[in-house]
Amino acid sequence: MTYDLFIGDRSFSSWSLRGWLMFEKFGLPVRTHMVGLYAGTMAEDLAPLAPARLVPVMRTPDGVVVGETLAMAETLAERHPDAGLWPADPTARARARWLVSEMHAGFSALRSACPMQLLKVYEGFTPSDAVAADLARLETLWALARDNHGQSGPWLFGAYSLADVFFAPVAARIAGYDLPVSEAARTYVNTHLADPAFRAWRAEGLKLSYDPVPYAMNLPRKAWPA
Repeated sequence: MTYDLFIGDRSFSSWSLRGWLMFEKFGLPVRTHMVGLYAGTMAEDLAPLAPARLVPVMRTPDGVVVGETLAMAETLAERHPDAGLWPADPTARARARWLVSEMHAGFSALRSACPMQLLKVYEGFTPSDAVAADLARLETLWALARDNHGQSGPWLFGAYSLADVFFAPVAARIAGYDLPVSEAARTYVNTHLADPAFRAWRAEGLKLSYDPVPYAMNLPRKAWPA
């Protein structure tokens, strides 16, 4: 049985990236549908899924519409308990839920100042104090996971989990604005950038061009990390 997932433009929709990774990284069957996030047709495209009004939104094989990535994540974990969406260890799982919840609801300064864009790397971006505080909080949370549960692999809890799904767009923001983070955090960011699923998502997004480019800044740009 296959799910339907409705997403926005891959180069810019951070929430859509999360929604797609939930399926791609855990082998769950899905049909992807593009919504006109920047074409001005989003309300019309999502009308059959009312009251959903934002992307991503999924429709289960039995026709249940679920919006909001946190609700989608818990629904998929409940329906596919053997897929490994959450860490198996109870302590790790509790901490992963904590990190996901905080990411879902917080980091407003970083989100606002550094919208996700997967085209180029901006040079010379100066983080505000609020953005610096968000980056420091990320370092704290990532260290909590890595130091206590990350010895068995490169991800926050060793194996890939929903925690990594939710932080993938943050890794893209750190890369896309060349934000100052520790060597350990940079290693984690680079793990995302090198992940085949992340690279496939970005490559698909680059097939579209934009004029004007959403979220463009008057700063020098360099190539996306290889």
